[in-house]
Amino acid sequence: MAYDVELAERIRELLSGGPVTEKKMFGGLAFLLGGNMSVAASGQGGLLVRVDPAETDALLEEPGAEVFDMGARGPMKGWLRVRDDVLDDDAVLAEWVRRGTAYARTLPPK
Repeated sequence: MAYDVELAERIRELLSGGPVTEKKMFGGLAFLLGGNMSVAASGQGGLLVRVDPAETDALLEEPGAEVFDMGARGPMKGWLRVRDDVLDDDAVLAEWVRRGTAYARTLPPK
């Protein structure tokens, strides 16, 4: 499954004006800040979001949020998938993008 091009464009619009790099990763299109992934239009559908690992459990209570399974590495704290069905709401998408970019900005540049 290819990533959702419309979702990628919506993310791009939310991040316009900032120092963002786009890179194909995880079968989707990732948006990086300082070389660190913040969010991605996932190749498996929905949004992949990198968050503070300490906030993972609390954020899993949000509608549409699920654990992201890293394949052979299994699920990892700090990586979430947000289902498509909640991302139709622009405010919901904007909040997840804000969370992902806020965390990416705390990481040292690569």
